[in-house]
Amino acid sequence: MTLSRRMFLGTACSAAASPLMTPVVFANAPGENRLVVIVLRGAMDGIGAVMPVGDPNYRQLTPRLMAQTAEGMADLDGYFSLNRAFSPLMPLWRAGELGFAHAVSTPYRNKRSHFDGQDFLENGGSDASGRLTRGRDGWLNRALKHIPGAHADYAMAVGRSRLLLLEGQARSGSWSPTTDLSLINDERGLLSMLYAGDPLFAEAMQSAERLAETSMGDNTPRESGETLAAFAADMLNAQSRIAAFSIGGWDTHRGQPAAMTRAARSFNDAILTLKTRMGRNWNRTTVIAVTEFGRTARENGSIGTDHGTGGLMILAGGAVRGGKVLGRWPGLGEGDLYQDRDVLPTDDVRRYAGWALAGLFGLSTSVIERSIFPGLDMGGDPGMLA
Repeated sequence: MTLSRRMFLGTACSAAASPLMTPVVFANAPGENRLVVIVLRGAMDGIGAVMPVGDPNYRQLTPRLMAQTAEGMADLDGYFSLNRAFSPLMPLWRAGELGFAHAVSTPYRNKRSHFDGQDFLENGGSDASGRLTRGRDGWLNRALKHIPGAHADYAMAVGRSRLLLLEGQARSGSWSPTTDLSLINDERGLLSMLYAGDPLFAEAMQSAERLAETSMGDNTPRESGETLAAFAADMLNAQSRIAAFSIGGWDTHRGQPAAMTRAARSFNDAILTLKTRMGRNWNRTTVIAVTEFGRTARENGSIGTDHGTGGLMILAGGAVRGGKVLGRWPGLGEGDLYQDRDVLPTDDVRRYAGWALAGLFGLSTSVIERSIFPGLDMGGDPGMLA
């Protein structure tokens, strides 16, 4: 077992050395289409980002939040408006390179745990309790096995925190910018199995992995979206075709306007850096940004929101059919809310990810429903890609 194994591309060493880095994953794949998956850790408030101002109940549920965010919001379609924190992305909306899918979620409901929700989001399973698929792997890892030419050694997680999205049978490397000590995912799995029979070691292993996760309670993203995106763009302009990284800071229990502004700034920088740095390749790129769950429809006493259910998926890139808000809006009136507190999910976030894989890499719906997102009903094409 080689603990200090480096599977790192030399052209990106300087970017990867940044202490602000969070895990980035790259995977070679055939063709010219490119996919970027961004995990927004901490549960972004979907209706706080793309605000349903046309719903008369929204202002009643969020009076203080609206008082602080109404000024400067940008109308999207006469019903939804974009929070001013995301205003740097409005040129992309007007160019048809930015879109949204509202009222989406994974099948995970009710418990609303960050750690379980994020693992389930990246695992792509269908068990509403949050139980992971048997392989406890990531849906992007499973997808790699079905993309011709997507060789295992071309995928790598870079940074301090774990990214389950690419863990699994398709080999991937792991490298941290702060230390030479590194475990590839297969070795981490082996250690977990060895420790499973000893409660003391098993608990220590789990604690170590949890400590490596992105912080979610301080409302401050620890990673630089610009740095991550610049590194991703360079790899996507070379031989890589799939990239994934995470941006934290979305856990907005208190002072949501300021907290969302900070998190959105990092996200905006990531999207705009991808567009600028990728040049012509941006036209063949789809970015999907997903979060573990949404937040409560009602504001709390700290001018924030608590853990919820239905959330928002953000779509960007030259390959998306932007300029619209996808999905069926459930409403925020009496009887409309999930458990009388959350936005009611009307679609499965996995379905959008599945159609992205189908459109970009030619994967069949049967493969996606059977192997990548087991238990998913793909349904009709939501029309997210141009």
